[in-house]
Amino acid sequence: MNIHSGFTLRPGFAVRFVSTVFGTTLALLISSSALAADMAPQVKTAAVHAGLASQAADVKGVHTHLHHTLNCLVGPDGDDFDSDEMNPCGDMGKGAIPDNKDDDMKKKLEGAVEKANSGLDTDDYDEAKAAAMSVQKMLETK
Repeated sequence: MNIHSGFTLRPGFAVRFVSTVFGTTLALLISSSALAADMAPQVKTAAVHAGLASQAADVKGVHTHLHHTLNCLVGPDGDDFDSDEMNPCGDMGKGAIPDNKDDDMKKKLEGAVEKANSGLDTDDYDEAKAAAMSVQKMLETK
C-alpha cells in the first residue's frame, strides 16, 4: 500500500522556505533598528556635508558645508541653525540632536557641533578644513 501525505518535499522548496524565513526575520530586524534610530539619516547627511566641507577648494566652501552640517544636527529650532544656509535634512525630522533620545549619542553630536563651530570661527583654510575632517570622522564613528 502506498501512502502519500500530499506534501512533497522538493529540494527547491526547503531553500525557498529557509530563504523566506531568513528574509522576513532580517526585514523585521532592520525595520526595528530603523525605528529606533530615526535620526540616522540626518547624521549620515551631516557627515556627507562635513566631508564636502573637508574637500572644498576654499574657506568659503568649507564654511558653506559646515553650515549645512550644523543645520542637519541642530535642526531649525536649534541655536546654531542658520536659516540663510541650506538645510539638507529639512524633510528628515527636527534635527539629529532634537530627534535623538540617547543621551550619550546627543553628547557626541553636540561635540560635533562644537567642532563644526570651531571651523566656522576661523578664516584659516587649513584650520577650517581640519575641523571639517574631524566633524566627519566624529559623525561616521557614531
